[in-house]
Amino acid sequence: MDNSVKLLLVEDDEIDVMGIRRALKSMKIVNSLCIARDGIEALEYLRGENGKEKLEQPYIILLDLNMPRMGGLEFLEEVRKDEKLQKSTIFVMTTSSDEKDICAAYDKNIAGYIVKSKAEETFLEAINMIGHYWKIVEFPQQ
Repeated sequence: MDNSVKLLLVEDDEIDVMGIRRALKSMKIVNSLCIARDGIEALEYLRGENGKEKLEQPYIILLDLNMPRMGGLEFLEEVRKDEKLQKSTIFVMTTSSDEKDICAAYDKNIAGYIVKSKAEETFLEAINMIGHYWKIVEFPQQ
């Protein structure tokens, strides 16, 4: 996998964060992983605000929808209206299988919507799919 592609995991559940870390480790993926606990913190990393080191392109965002302060759909709204961030590659990984959430996320031009069911299995499958994705897709460097 291209080590220059960074991952931004926007997730407030520590168990899910550990599951993603385990999935990355078991697949021997050593790409940089940045963790944001909600949409506000994720925006701070993407913009380099409030003392956070700016996450430079290329990156892929793994986004939960249900978080405190700023949830995933609000985060998507902010990213898509920000000229510098609007082309970000974002995969939603959430427990919500609600059709309204799925449609709302796709309306914001996400790359994919993954429902977390059996956490460990879902994380392995999702990371495997995303790994294949970034092996064959060209990312802009800006």
